[in-house]
Amino acid sequence: MAGYLKVCIVAEGCYPYVVGGVSSWIHSLINSFPETEFILLTIVANRSFRGKFVYELPENLSEVHELYLEDEDWYQNKKGKSIKMSDDEYHALRSLVLNQRIDWHTLFEFFRRPNLSLNDLLMGPEFFRIVMDCYTLNYSQVVFSDFLWTMRSIYLPLFHTLMMDVPKADLYHCVATGYAGVLGSMAHDRHGSRLLISEHGIYTREREEELIKAKWVKGIYKNIWIEQFRKMSKLAYEKADLVTSLYEHARELQIELGCPAAKTMVTPNGINIDGFDSLPQKTEEDGQFINIGAVLRVTPIKDVKTMIQAFAYAKSRQPKLKLWVMGPYDEDKEYAEECFDLVEAMQIKDIVFTGRINVKEYLGRMDMTILTSISEGQPLTILESYAAHRPVIATDVGNCRGLLYGEGDDFGEAGILTHIMNIEEISHAILELSNNSERRLRMGENGYRRLMQKYKISDMKKKYNEIYNKFEDEMLQDEEDIAESVLAGEQEYGEESLESKEVRVEETLPRREDSEDESLEDWADLGDEPLDDWADLGDDSLDDWADLGDDASDDWADLGDNTSDDWAADLGDDSLDDWADLGDNASDDWADIEDTARS
Repeated sequence: MAGYLKVCIVAEGCYPYVVGGVSSWIHSLINSFPETEFILLTIVANRSFRGKFVYELPENLSEVHELYLEDEDWYQNKKGKSIKMSDDEYHALRSLVLNQRIDWHTLFEFFRRPNLSLNDLLMGPEFFRIVMDCYTLNYSQVVFSDFLWTMRSIYLPLFHTLMMDVPKADLYHCVATGYAGVLGSMAHDRHGSRLLISEHGIYTREREEELIKAKWVKGIYKNIWIEQFRKMSKLAYEKADLVTSLYEHARELQIELGCPAAKTMVTPNGINIDGFDSLPQKTEEDGQFINIGAVLRVTPIKDVKTMIQAFAYAKSRQPKLKLWVMGPYDEDKEYAEECFDLVEAMQIKDIVFTGRINVKEYLGRMDMTILTSISEGQPLTILESYAAHRPVIATDVGNCRGLLYGEGDDFGEAGILTHIMNIEEISHAILELSNNSERRLRMGENGYRRLMQKYKISDMKKKYNEIYNKFEDEMLQDEEDIAESVLAGEQEYGEESLESKEVRVEETLPRREDSEDESLEDWADLGDEPLDDWADLGDDSLDDWADLGDDASDDWADLGDNTSDDWAADLGDDSLDDWADLGDNASDDWADIEDTARS
């Protein structure tokens, strides 16, 4: 790669704050192109996460910008004046709330206003009138005051996103749609840059699944939240120049959700296999056990409780079994404690929680690995197990089926697939492999051959090198075309400047009816509390997004069952799991962190 391209990675709730699949992928991607300058635009819940990185940032990552979805209203108007909007701006905001042919360009420009106060906007008469229209048209069966406050909480994080002063880059590479996709689309609109979306899981589907299961949001409000995420994903698909996925079925889902097929491409994950050929093998103590390794974060999305119960059932029939849970347990401390308590309550022997470890120091000692997740993309842990010649037991989520049984190859089975949360199936799979060493070895070799065919980091790098080079060539060609046009224009018209080649066609929107003003008499009675006072909205509060972790595809799924502390962060991947307790490894000396709410 020539290195002319400046790439801005846009990530939600993962890198560089938590370890995991999407974070590891981003870190590997940046390191794979040392001659390319990268900047990072990362979305976190609030300023408490500022600079708390758990990764050592690569030398070619020159800037880090942070967007806080729960940030303060820095421009609150103490006089309580309402925001004056043009007819175009009003109708653009109305089109967003009512989801009617959204005029995103006008919205992008509106939120660039200097000293714009979100409190004045959300508490003002214009937003009130728009919410009233939405309520009257679609949701009049619920209490309006509840509806109004919920709509304010739903739109607060999106409005913070739209106020972001996005840094300039040649290519914006978003690792999810959602809020990351909005930022990338806004940069594409504002700077004319290229936009690449790489989904590790299908963001919209993951959010839908989590919302359907969530207990903190009920009734119609589930549908409103789902619609909100669909809007953002649709925007990203429309504005993107290229949309990648990890496997074919994911690409089909993207098309089903509105992404033009011509924009889509499959780009599988890849891992660095260096060092896996010399892994430490079983110790003398290990010889008396059949070791099962689970490389994961102890979070609800990984469904560690089901794993523990299935192991207990299998161990009662095969006493030599030993389970190693290898990964951090500080991202969701409450869930981790529940897992520890479950082991103690069931009096299960030979379960070890290692915490953060170097996986290469343990994988060679395992006889098999296991993954009982309720949501995945294309798990790197499965590929790492294959690099160690070990078979895998995995639930049928994401691309696990393709990794275990193959897609377009005849290598054979590399493990056993089970249904999610099925203790009987999982325990039976454990017993099958534990009692048949020849089958374990055969499956491990099948997995290794599958890995070597198309899941190496070199394969991934080659694919993204082609993608980046194509964008770079297009950028350089555009610059040449502009230079030639300017020269030709000067020769033909002298001092007369050329008009922009891009012409925006704006719709003529009807003017607001004066009769609507009567409805505004009611809005003042619903409270004019400042934004800081309505942040604590109970079950509908944005503060309840706080415990999601890594994968934008993996990234949203650590929603708790009894709390609304779960909306602030798998806002993906890869995705959106636990935003809280992301680690204290702050890079205090990292000079380029910028506050990104317009301040």
